[in-house]
Amino acid sequence: MILKSKDLLGLKDMSAEEIEYILDTAKTMKYVLTSNSKRTPHLQGKSIVTLFYENSTRTRLSFELASKYMSASSANINSSGSSVAKGESLIDTGKTIDMMGTDVIVIRHPQSGAPHLLAKHVKASVINAGDGMNEHPTQALLDMFTIREKKGTLKGLKVAIIGDIYHSRVARSNIWGLTKMGAEVSLAGPATLIPPKLEMTGVRVYSTVHEALMDADVVIALRMQLERQKKALFPSIREYSRFFGLDENRLRLAKKDVLIMHPGPVNRGVELSSAVADHDQSAINEQVTNGVAVRMALLYLLTRRGTNEAAD
Repeated sequence: MILKSKDLLGLKDMSAEEIEYILDTAKTMKYVLTSNSKRTPHLQGKSIVTLFYENSTRTRLSFELASKYMSASSANINSSGSSVAKGESLIDTGKTIDMMGTDVIVIRHPQSGAPHLLAKHVKASVINAGDGMNEHPTQALLDMFTIREKKGTLKGLKVAIIGDIYHSRVARSNIWGLTKMGAEVSLAGPATLIPPKLEMTGVRVYSTVHEALMDADVVIALRMQLERQKKALFPSIREYSRFFGLDENRLRLAKKDVLIMHPGPVNRGVELSSAVADHDQSAINEQVTNGVAVRMALLYLLTRRGTNEAAD
């Protein structure tokens, strides 16, 4: 099997079979990642460029480490330190990178659709590392990988996603991915932070966090994205934490073996209490490890399109 597109722009248009193929490949890559010798020749002779117009720690570093672990040549471009600061357009920047023999461009951009635009103008594969309020497909893939690793399957699980749904590209990608893989997705957050007509995507939307958490197998708490809010959409951080923050009392509504997740960075005392963030059933730190494995898989698969070669 091969991925249908040269790019990974989102999970909305990706099939369940492709998602499963990526997750299976990531399982192999995690063996490499957790071994004593992380260096493999999977991407020898390939070049990867990360092009970030927004700040990032986990996503950018995991892509850079993934490429280095697989022996690729890698480079990072920050918009503030490049010709972008001189007024160069995204397309011109992309074409410049493309003409240097780049195989994969990993882009994060504040405007929704920017990776899609770039992909149309370059020969290199483009990976969406987060675009505005649209999607963050690699985060959703690592979330699904973590759930499947811990629970054995995605099908039939109840996954509660709590928080700032409206501004969350992570939530959007998880909704597309999890529903395609057979999970039951429940959402809860302040009414002002829930987009309209979400039920049309196959999810259940609840007005209280208690309803969404009831008998949940997995709970994903989302970061409150104050930087994307143009106006106050809830009274205060304190009020948000009081009604939607996850503490040990609320966690008791979920199943006893509930898996606790968060895309990071965690605002302790807001989305999660420290007790929940550090809970024995929290996979927040392991999500970071799995993020590298998933991104290793994606870089490998996108640079091997058109061949029948499988990961060793």
